[in-house]
Amino acid sequence: MLKGFKDFLMRGNVIDLAVAVVMGTAFTAVVSSVTKGVVEPLLAVLGGSGQFGFGVTLMAGKPATFIALGPIISAAIDFIMVAAVLYFALILPMKSMQRRFYARNNVEAEPSTPADIALLTEIRDLLAEQAGRPELSKKDAERVHSS
Repeated sequence: MLKGFKDFLMRGNVIDLAVAVVMGTAFTAVVSSVTKGVVEPLLAVLGGSGQFGFGVTLMAGKPATFIALGPIISAAIDFIMVAAVLYFALILPMKSMQRRFYARNNVEAEPSTPADIALLTEIRDLLAEQAGRPELSKKDAERVHSS
C-alpha cells in the first residue's frame, strides 16, 4: 500500500500540479494587490464623486441598491492577468519542451489512431484464421466499416 502511494507521489504530473498550485496561489496574491492598488483607484475615478465607487445606484437615496461594478471588473482583470501569466510562463514553455523531447527521441506525441486500428484488425484476422473461421474476420470487418 505504501509503495503505491510513493509511486503516486513520485509521478511527474503530481509534483508539477503541486508546484503549479503553489505558484498560482502566490501569483494570485501579487495580481490581486496590483488590481487593488492600481486598477480599483482608476475605476473609482471613472465612478465620479460618489462614495461607493464605480457602479450604478438603482434607487436614489438607498445605498443598499448600489450595484458595484468596480470589484467585478477588478476580479475579471485579476483572472485575465493570472491566466495570461500562467499560459505564457508555464504552458507555452512546457509545450516547447515536450516538442523538443519528442523530436529528440523520435517519439510521436500522440499515437496515431489509423495505425492502431490497422494493427488490431490484422491481429483479429490472424486470430480468426488460427481458429479456422476466416469468415468471422470478414463479418467483423464489414460491421466495423459500416458503423
